[in-house]
Amino acid sequence: MSTPSPTRFRAALPLEYRARLTALGREVNFPAGARLFNEGGHADRFWIMRSGSVGMDFHVPGRQAAVIETLGSGELVGWSWLFRPYIWHFGAEAMTPVRTHEFDAATVRIMMDADPAFGSAMGHWVGQVLAHRLVSARIRLLDLYAARGSGSGV
Repeated sequence: MSTPSPTRFRAALPLEYRARLTALGREVNFPAGARLFNEGGHADRFWIMRSGSVGMDFHVPGRQAAVIETLGSGELVGWSWLFRPYIWHFGAEAMTPVRTHEFDAATVRIMMDADPAFGSAMGHWVGQVLAHRLVSARIRLLDLYAARGSGSGV
């Protein structure tokens, strides 16, 4: 049996914090093809996936958006809500019908500030997600451009 990914909700936060966070959320569903958010937009909420799949993407000039990762059940959709200026660094689109818990970012940030242990746990989780997504973006960029070379003539 494999170890659960530390970026998934159940593995990332203790039960007490999961329960507190889940109590703040509301169920939101998206049909396949719906945009959850676009790169550059205001990051005022985030989601925890219940079912379905969401593609995280970024704009590539002159090309279709590049999907860097596909998220599923238990995954955090969105991390930009935690860091000023609260602007999405990637975009997200429902690849299948999606069921989520949606959270208001300002409310969660206030809760994190009020309870430093909860805030630390949330910050560590979002940090792990951020690190994972940056590695995924790097790998995807290498997939897209490595065959063309770096232009260095080597």
